[in-house]
Amino acid sequence: MLRRFVLPLLIAAVSLASPLASPLAAQKPTTPADVRRVLGALAHDSMEGRGSATVGGARAARFIAAEMKKAGLEPLGDSGYFQRVPVTRDSVTVQPRGTTRRNADGTVTTTPPDPAAPIRKMERLRVRESLAALDTVPLERKPAAVNVVGVIRGSDPTLKDEYILVDAHYDHLGMRGPGVNGDSIFNGADDDASGVTAVLEIARQINAGAKPKRTIVFAATMGEEVGLLGTNWYIAHPPIPLTQMAANLEIEMIARPDSLAGGVGKAWLTGYERSNMGETLAAKGVPIVPDKRPSENFFQRSDNIAFAMKGIVAHTLSSFNLHKDYHQLTDDISRVDFDHMAGVINAAVAATRILSDGTKPEWKAGGKPEPRTRP
Repeated sequence: MLRRFVLPLLIAAVSLASPLASPLAAQKPTTPADVRRVLGALAHDSMEGRGSATVGGARAARFIAAEMKKAGLEPLGDSGYFQRVPVTRDSVTVQPRGTTRRNADGTVTTTPPDPAAPIRKMERLRVRESLAALDTVPLERKPAAVNVVGVIRGSDPTLKDEYILVDAHYDHLGMRGPGVNGDSIFNGADDDASGVTAVLEIARQINAGAKPKRTIVFAATMGEEVGLLGTNWYIAHPPIPLTQMAANLEIEMIARPDSLAGGVGKAWLTGYERSNMGETLAAKGVPIVPDKRPSENFFQRSDNIAFAMKGIVAHTLSSFNLHKDYHQLTDDISRVDFDHMAGVINAAVAATRILSDGTKPEWKAGGKPEPRTRP
């Protein structure tokens, strides 16, 4: 782990009202050093694990907004780059639960809850129906919670009214318990500081080059680890209507190479077989292959699924190799392969440009997930 200390430049608030920085003079590919700079900040101990609606999470949001401004993106939130999410901390009662076990002979054994087990009280985050609903909530129960959103406007007279969403969630698990060997910070370097680093580097590269034909929205969302809170709020309150979204490319866990994807610099796309997105990208030389672990249901396990359920062609780019540091204290910067990440990010830049300038992706027959219905 890196030694904890305060980074004044990193935690300084972004002046959202000031003019945008000029776009970079010339586009350059992402290097391992670029990756280390951004990911090193996001996964630093000073971010305190980027827990949802925490001080560390707010610090990370400010850093991301500063990077979007530096890249020359136009703010797209309701407060500069910030899209405020009306989150409250609510106390809930947790009743004791029984257990259910499937036996070797196929029968099921159910054990009722222990009547002597205590009823526990715990806090959970809840998204209210509106920002105005926070007015009657005590200050100590309404922590700051934001998505961070920027945009590059399209240049084509017709296609500029459509947009591609490139996103990743910036939250992780925060700080928990006494920890191990004095470390209690879940840095989340792979999950998903790596994806946010990719989003920021894609934005930098795209905005430094020729303008895309379609508009591209770049978003870092909060609350994925506790139920897609930020993404669901975005969907309910999109800065640009969802009917204009041509496709969504989510990026999650690209910090290490996956041998099943082909190794360093290569990645896979969840739900590859569901649409023509992956085939289109691969045909144009982008090093992307189908998800080799369909039994893991990765297509349903990231923010992309919320957009897919709305009918939008939405997939996640990843190289997660099922490493044992997932959701552990050991998911830190010491385990990151910066050469691999730079390669995947540069491939994702090419993918984003293809999506923004080419034919709109389409679902294959039977590929679009059915909307969930409640009984």
